[in-house]
Amino acid sequence: MTGLSMDRRGVLLAGMGASLAAASDVAAAPARKTVLAPRPPMGWNSWNSFATTINEAQALETARIMAARLAPFGYDVFTVDIQWYEPAAVGYDYNRAPEPTMDGHGRLVPAPNRFPSSAGGAGFKPLADQVHALGLKFGVHLMRGIPRGAVKADLPVLGTSVRAAEVADTSSTCSWNPDMYGVDMRKPGAQAYYDSVFRLFAQWGVDFVKMDDMSRPYDAHAAEIEAAHKAIAACGRPMILSLSPGETPVPRAEHVRKYAQMWRISDDFWDEWAMLEAQFTRLENWNAFRAPGAWPDADMLPLGRLALGKRDSKFTPDEQRTLMTLWSIARSPLIMGGDLRHLDEPTLALLTNREVLAVNQASTDNQPHFVEDGTRVWSARPEGKPADRYLALFNTTGKPKTAGIGLRDLGLPDGVSARDLWSGQALGRVSGRVERTLPAHGSALLRLGG
Repeated sequence: MTGLSMDRRGVLLAGMGASLAAASDVAAAPARKTVLAPRPPMGWNSWNSFATTINEAQALETARIMAARLAPFGYDVFTVDIQWYEPAAVGYDYNRAPEPTMDGHGRLVPAPNRFPSSAGGAGFKPLADQVHALGLKFGVHLMRGIPRGAVKADLPVLGTSVRAAEVADTSSTCSWNPDMYGVDMRKPGAQAYYDSVFRLFAQWGVDFVKMDDMSRPYDAHAAEIEAAHKAIAACGRPMILSLSPGETPVPRAEHVRKYAQMWRISDDFWDEWAMLEAQFTRLENWNAFRAPGAWPDADMLPLGRLALGKRDSKFTPDEQRTLMTLWSIARSPLIMGGDLRHLDEPTLALLTNREVLAVNQASTDNQPHFVEDGTRVWSARPEGKPADRYLALFNTTGKPKTAGIGLRDLGLPDGVSARDLWSGQALGRVSGRVERTLPAHGSALLRLGG
């Protein structure tokens, strides 16, 4: 799936005025052509707007809007989130006695009452084919483990003499979802079960897997993280593996970087300022471990229409810009969560500012500088012009406040030009110190150079 990033490179060139060919961080990575997700993935996920309820008609309508309005700016991963296999899914609550649709080997398949094209054993392939025809990648959500229904029926594991009850760990359950038991990776046939699941995904044309209940507690699930990685390697199709939810422990950074391309650094992120403020510290803690093909994930963007169409984002306009600025300067994946059928122009403008997206997709040496009296400061270097700097200034207080940093602290000479990336406005020459007076919970994103 390396083409995902390379396609996006051409998109970002427009309006940037700089070539991205000299991608220093990517070029430095060994065996670049084998790196999945060399840049932070961008896309859309159904959870924030549809919860468990999305159906085929809604998915296709959304994918068409995404292809027309967001894909030209690099958003190309379309993901169907949790319980696509549950015929009676109802919203943000899970059925306590689920009856998931499965095949004869205990593998989840789409509920045909919600995804009619999946009938007759077709699975998600017809939907994935239509998503691919729109120029998008197709992603699915997957809970860790094996369906409890498969264990109850003691279905056979494909290609083995082992049955579901023999590989299940019935003591390993998810605290918030009743669908699965864990898989005991010490048991014969355990890897074969995961291999069979990802082979089925490969047959459907899946490009991206958001695998849930993987990181809490991390150590208890590490063997299944490794099993998913191994199954993807054996399935014959490149797939990005995104682990969810957090908090993935920072001391496990080397392990998670080895076995996944994205991993959540927090529990579910929603449109509340306290949650956004907490992500500053998490992204700072994870900053040293970000690399091409390994992206700490601050979670989806709860912007626009949310929660089964019941409300719009509670973030103020300034908070929404702060969200996009922080995710961009820290190079978190950009996964839109709002209902694209109700995409308004201000939200579209937030998501499609090419100069801001270039910070997320094409910068290096991203780093926080300090915390001082309710302000945060990050900087980065633009690819292709490392003498310049991107500078993000944040006011985390509830009142207007001035935030700034000295040019010397950024390694810049005295007297550089400044450009506001959100407005596109040239700000003239800056000497000594860069400062901006920011509104409550507000931010600025600048480019500084000669």
